[in-house]
Amino acid sequence: MGVIHKIGRRKCAVARVYVSEGTGKITVNKREFENYFPTATLQYKVMQPMSMTENATNFDVKVNVHGGGSTGQAEAVRMAIARAMCEVEAENRAILKPEGLLTRDPRMVERKKFGQKKARKRFQFSKR
Repeated sequence: MGVIHKIGRRKCAVARVYVSEGTGKITVNKREFENYFPTATLQYKVMQPMSMTENATNFDVKVNVHGGGSTGQAEAVRMAIARAMCEVEAENRAILKPEGLLTRDPRMVERKKFGQKKARKRFQFSKR
């Protein structure tokens, strides 16, 4: 098996993932995975597709991610790893698809409208 390259997106975050056979080391933007995603919740999100398919120690993952915030980046990485796990073995798709890990989340930030404070919040109306 060579190197598998996949892309995942969430909000404004884009993650490019390179999966190769190895010992389970994950590197994000040339940093350790635990340092880049410090909270346990974000680490769980990134590891979810590998732990569900029982491949947590079989593959090395190199990630380049940019844009968005930490949660969006973690979910973009999760989607890219899930896509790579499907290419590794076809049976993994049946495991990951019902959990929604292969579906792009279309929710984006709503734009601010003119004449309003934010996207939906309006200026306060005062009656004198």
